[in-house]
Parts: sequence; structure tokens; C-alpha cells
Amino acid sequence: MNWNFDEEVNRGGTDSVKYDLRYEVFGKKDIIPMWVADMDFRAPEFITGKLQHRIDHGLYGYSFRSSEYFNSIINWFRSGYNWKIEKDSICFCPGTVPALNLCTLAFTRPGDSIIVQPPVYFPFFSAVESHGRKLVINQLIEKSGRWFMDLDSLEQIVSPETKMIIISNPHNPVGRAWSEEELRQLSDICLRNRILILSDEIHCDLTLPGHFHTPVARLSEEISDITVTCVAPSKTFNLAGLSTSSVIISNPVLRKYFNRKVEILHVGNGNIFGNIASVAAYSEGHEWLAALMEYIDGNVNYVTGYCREHIPEIIPVQPEATYMIWLDCRKLGMKGKDLQSFFVNKAGVGMNEGSTFGPGGEGFMRINVATTRSRVEKAMHRIEQAVASAR
Repeated sequence: MNWNFDEEVNRGGTDSVKYDLRYEVFGKKDIIPMWVADMDFRAPEFITGKLQHRIDHGLYGYSFRSSEYFNSIINWFRSGYNWKIEKDSICFCPGTVPALNLCTLAFTRPGDSIIVQPPVYFPFFSAVESHGRKLVINQLIEKSGRWFMDLDSLEQIVSPETKMIIISNPHNPVGRAWSEEELRQLSDICLRNRILILSDEIHCDLTLPGHFHTPVARLSEEISDITVTCVAPSKTFNLAGLSTSSVIISNPVLRKYFNRKVEILHVGNGNIFGNIASVAAYSEGHEWLAALMEYIDGNVNYVTGYCREHIPEIIPVQPEATYMIWLDCRKLGMKGKDLQSFFVNKAGVGMNEGSTFGPGGEGFMRINVATTRSRVEKAMHRIEQAVASAR
């Protein structure tokens, strides 16, 4: 089946954070929004059709998650990643960011240390510090335009107070799909030091051609026992507004602690439409996802090629996964608010400024290319003109 990813969909007036908050975030409305990590593509019809069918029913009372819901998750990860998940290991959460915070509350105490690996998705920081835990930085290393975990430094910063590490796998924003060897080395350190691994794998389905995702918990039973994994269909199928995600916990003791926090806060019910969309996505989504990633790969190649030929001052980090590209803008000689202002006011393009992702992000920008090719082309032309005027 052919899907039209070139279709321009007007998202204005839909209470879209990405589009309708442009003025509040960037100070002007007439910019191309390429920041928030959702896509400008319609959810596929095999999802929207089932949602419409349920809407037409007209009754939206309390619901539960059926065996079909759990089986769709189990089958998706078994067929796609050779990861065998037991039904009892699947815990519900309304979102990955709430899950990160619930895990901090469930598995650590005030004063405990939690490690993060910046530059990284910024809610990681608040998930630690908002609850009185100590944030410990294990900054990624950049080598020849590629980013790596600093495992030697990780060994050195571990202390008796270190109870958990939060990792982004695949990594947002640098775009790494961590190799099995890298994840094994990380896991070995955590096993030796009795550190829990909280692995945000929400971008796992978005690996680009030639690259593969490795779930941490799949590496061994021993590693699975210290790993909590966050997954969701939201990034993959553009369903973030339906607030449905899963936390996979094979360790029954950890699972009990997590579910208890969910129960105390009464956030475990979810919603009817999220359940339906999740089942449809995981049951019928393979072909659509393959087409999506082929299109996004084309956008990635366009941006990298365009910068190489027309904007040598900007060096894109070649992503292995996600639909974001980490742009090295250090040759422009600007950082922080000045860099953000340049792209907003001179180029008319709204992106995420790198320092918001923590140490190591200064001088970088994150651009979201999960949009139409024409919009990507327009944004790059604007950026080229802005950079040319600044030379």
C-alpha cells in the first residue's frame, strides 16, 4: 500500500503545542516549527478507522486493557526485536515522562544519586532533581562527529549512593542506536555496582536503514532483572496525544513498587482511545512503519547533503535512529539564546537549542525532520540564506 507522506496537513487551530504555541515559545508565529518531537503526518488509517468506529459507538465509560492489548505488545517486540516479554511484566503508564518520574519515586529515596548521560532529553533532569535526588552527570563523548558513552568515567563516578542510571536508547538528541556491545559494557558496570537501569526506549522503532535497536532487557535474564524499560507507540505512529505507554518490568519486586506508585496516584486507567490505537498500531503497523522510515531517511539525507553542499558551517550528526538531527552549529560562533535567536529571527525556523539538553549541547540545535519534504526544503533554504547573510 502507498501512503502519502507529502500531504500538507494544516495543524493550526488544533491546540497543537508544535504549531499553536509558536508565539509563546519563539516570540513570533511566522516560523517553520521543527522542534517538538511529534510528526506532521496523519496517523495511518488502520488506526484512525478503529478509533472512528469506537467514537461512533457513542459510549465512553470506564474500560480495561484486554488480552488483545497485551498480546499486541508482546508480539510486536518479539517479532521486531527478538525480545520475549511476559504479560505480567507489562505495566501501564499514561506517558514516558510520567513513567520516569514514577520510577524515581518508586526505586530511589531522597538523597540518592541518579546518573544521566547528557546531552539528553531534558525531562531526565527534572525527573531526578524535582524529587530531591542528586543528579550525577556522565557526559557523552564526541569523536569525529559521532557520540559515545564515556564508560570509563561512569566507572569512576559510581558511589554507594548511586541507585539508578537513566539512559536514552536510542539516544535523543544525538541519534545513536547504541550497539549491543556498548549496552553490555554499561550493564556490566551496573550489575557490579547494583545500579538499576531505567531505559527510555520510546524511539526504538525509529531506527534508520542499516541500524538496529537492542533492548537492554533482552541482553540476559540477569540484566533484565535490573532493567526497567519505557516503550510506547506514540513516537512511532504519532499518537502522543492519546497518552498510552508501557513500562516493562520483569523483576516482580520492582514491578510491585512501580505499580504501587501508579495506584496511589490513580493514573493507571488510561483511556479508551489510547488502548484501541495501541492495539491497532502494534497489530498492523509494520508495513506503514517501513514506509515511514524510508521517507524520513530521505529527509535526513536531504538535510545532510544540503548542509554539506550549501551550508558547510553547519555539520549534521548522522543519525542512526529517531527523526531528529543533531546539528553542530559551533562554526557559526554563537551559543544559547543568541544561537536560538539567529535561527528564529534570521532564518524563521524554530528548533530546540542544544544547551537545553544539558552539558555538551552548547552550540548545537535539534531539528525535527518528521515532516513533508517540501517543508524540510523550505527550512533548509531559509537557513542557508540566514547563514550566507552572516558570513
